[in-house]
Amino acid sequence: MTLSIPSLLLLITNLGLLWLLLAAPVGIRTIRMRRVFSATPERIWDMVYPLGRDASWSPAILSSEPAAEKGRVVQRFAHSDRKGEPIRRTLEIDTDETAGAHGYDAKVVEDSALDSSFWANYHERRVVAASAGGTELTIEQTDRYRGLAFLVFRFFMIRRELHQLDSCLRTGKASRSGMFEHPLTQLLLAVLSTLLLWPFFGLGFSGLMMSTTLTVVIALHELGHMAAYRAFGHKTVRMIFIPLLGGIAIGGRPYNSHFEVAVCALMGAGFSAFLVPALIAIHVHFSGDAASAWLSGPVMVFLLVLGAFNLLNLLPMSRFDGGQVLRQVFPTRDGLMGATFLVTAGILWTGHQIGIPLEALIGGLAIMALMSLTNNNSVKPRHALDEMTGSERLNAGLGYYAVLAIHAYALVYASERLFHLAG
Repeated sequence: MTLSIPSLLLLITNLGLLWLLLAAPVGIRTIRMRRVFSATPERIWDMVYPLGRDASWSPAILSSEPAAEKGRVVQRFAHSDRKGEPIRRTLEIDTDETAGAHGYDAKVVEDSALDSSFWANYHERRVVAASAGGTELTIEQTDRYRGLAFLVFRFFMIRRELHQLDSCLRTGKASRSGMFEHPLTQLLLAVLSTLLLWPFFGLGFSGLMMSTTLTVVIALHELGHMAAYRAFGHKTVRMIFIPLLGGIAIGGRPYNSHFEVAVCALMGAGFSAFLVPALIAIHVHFSGDAASAWLSGPVMVFLLVLGAFNLLNLLPMSRFDGGQVLRQVFPTRDGLMGATFLVTAGILWTGHQIGIPLEALIGGLAIMALMSLTNNNSVKPRHALDEMTGSERLNAGLGYYAVLAIHAYALVYASERLFHLAG
């Protein structure tokens, strides 16, 4: 087996997109949006000013009240912190007023979920002014970004807020969620992802089946993450499909412990690992039956994609599930280096077994190692996560290597039967 040019191109494309979304040094950027509403300036000001009479109109805000310190406001949000309590955020407000316009500047000085360093460069300004068509609201948010993902996220969150504000003015209530989270939207995004992946496998029926199989494997992987979130008590979980890149599972609150981080990261591939023996058993059963032997080929293709995708996710890169698990289990630099060496040796052995040239393996691992050295500063929580116990560390570590071995075996088993490799 050798890496085809389309497969290599898909891998490079995904790694490049991940770097662009998560690690590219974007710097300080300002998002600015304006919208005109059919309401008086006083009405809009009462809704957008944190101490306005209708400051809690949004479903995301439970309350907005003055703090003990002058010029500060404490807001409680519907989103939960790590203990399941509403997030509390303290804002420092500076208001200004000109002819026909109200405005305020805000900085976050305290957050019950995130460390203050997260808000170090954040600044928000809102201006309400009369206009010919009604009242114009301008929202500006400035922050320093590493990668485009969070910048794009904030852009759409401001758009959603403006849409909810308009809906509240017209109907008296604002929807809690937008169309993006709707199951039908996610289904359409999954279909779009399948179609975008199709050319990488060849524009034919077999290529379409491969891209469809990969989409199903991605969905199963994210279901594993979602099951882990549920097991740790997250009240809400959801899956978001990102065309071409795959999917992401989102929990209902921040992590509470290092063990929770490790298990939730591991269970993406861990859930799929339970399918490997079942798929092998199905293959063995049907390959011996002449009438049903045609099923063994599709089963092996599914096993091949399942093993390859999850094995890639278990690589010890900072942005991958494998890197997340290893950083929790091995907190020291020496321990992490030793664990990474074992994984690298396993990947090299697996690649050799399925016929990938040694040069390609070393080159690929070198690229991934360089990506691991990019800035991997994660969002720092307000309070340190609960430490692992010895048994939790042992279970998470053994679980990681077990899942890695299962998917490596799945890849080798399927490759040998699909490509008739020498044993």
